[in-house]
Amino acid sequence: MQTEPTSSLVGEEYEVEVGPVAHGGHCIARNEEGRVLFVRHTLPGEKVVARVTDGEEGSRFLRADAVRIIEASKDRVEAPCPYSGPGRCGGCDWQHAKPGAQRRLKGEVITEQLQRLAGLTPEEAGWDGTVMPATGDKLPAGEVPAWRTRVQYTVDEQGRAGLRKHRSHEVEPIDHCMIAAPGVTELGIEKREWPQLASVEAIAATGSSDRQVVLTPKPGGRLPLVELDKPVSVLRVEEHDGGVHRVHGRPFVRERADGRTYRVGMGGFWQVHPQAADTLMKAVMQGLMPRKGDSALDLYCGVGLFAGAIAERVGEQGAVLGIESSKRACEDARHNLKELPRVRIEHGKVEAALPRTGITETDLIVLDPPRAGAGKQTVKHLASLGARRIAYVACDPAALARDLAYFRDGGYGVRVLRAFDLFPMTHHVECVAILEPIAKAA
Repeated sequence: MQTEPTSSLVGEEYEVEVGPVAHGGHCIARNEEGRVLFVRHTLPGEKVVARVTDGEEGSRFLRADAVRIIEASKDRVEAPCPYSGPGRCGGCDWQHAKPGAQRRLKGEVITEQLQRLAGLTPEEAGWDGTVMPATGDKLPAGEVPAWRTRVQYTVDEQGRAGLRKHRSHEVEPIDHCMIAAPGVTELGIEKREWPQLASVEAIAATGSSDRQVVLTPKPGGRLPLVELDKPVSVLRVEEHDGGVHRVHGRPFVRERADGRTYRVGMGGFWQVHPQAADTLMKAVMQGLMPRKGDSALDLYCGVGLFAGAIAERVGEQGAVLGIESSKRACEDARHNLKELPRVRIEHGKVEAALPRTGITETDLIVLDPPRAGAGKQTVKHLASLGARRIAYVACDPAALARDLAYFRDGGYGVRVLRAFDLFPMTHHVECVAILEPIAKAA
């Protein structure tokens, strides 16, 4: 059966009035025919000329960039980054918005996702609509916080380091990323060429002076001689298996949170904002309120951030089980928490490892799943354990909302939801939801 040929609308321009913000760093508009456009580089209430970047005649919606501003929002500023704008670097979403407006837009997205995907009003979700900035990020409009302690640069065909354009494999070469932390900038990644490499990741630990560079060669490429502006450890990603191997220096960096030093090994996960680990840990501990002797689960536990904090608070009579799918992260977690015998770390995917433990009840649960969320079956299992409180840490409000709906089906309601702007200039936002059995949460 043949399908009718479709006609691309890429490059078509429409004058539109911009509606509300949508999840993903764009706003919703409709053209004269009523077709939905998701428009980047604009703000609610503006009138713009939107140029289509993706879509065809039969598409349910079109993606577009605002290429000319006819009527500007009072929240608009000139983007401070020279690489920001239509068709340019895709690393940031809201360079053209005042800092307070960025946080307000993120709050509106959270509210909309809770309502649409979980059927929760702000009151039902314990959500006051406030997205809190990190200390030190409260800067005047036009100034950019240099917060990103881990930056993955893509290397173009000429060996220049840059960042990918939005929804593209094309590279925007850059001389300086404004949101990169000083420790990353000082490495000088952007100032030299990287022949035969596909990418360069720069890491500047905030808990120590450790600096690390992870090099990924192109297929068949050779590792270049690395001469950087600061002492660093160097790792290599192997082409054949994706494994990360030490070339020079330590195979880890040392981070710090809650008064404890954490070893984060090759390819391991740590929050990219320098204040994120402490901010999220404090929000989780305030919500869970661990008691002496409590039992707890730390799911998707990484290198043991929450497990360590809980273990300190439940004391020697308590017990904490962490589950993590990365074998290397499990090794780091065991090292980081080795003086806390009440902590046990299990390797495996949560959905498979948790049933194997045979645990039928626990006092507390904290979960920090990947962007896709925990999912229906895992949430159903967690709700059956009868926890007094559950802390859900989420980097995606859509996944959070879906899982909150599953928790509600399992008898848990939201006591309070807090949001933190730990990714300034981007559409990303971190949330911490504290859940209780519905009889208590009501």
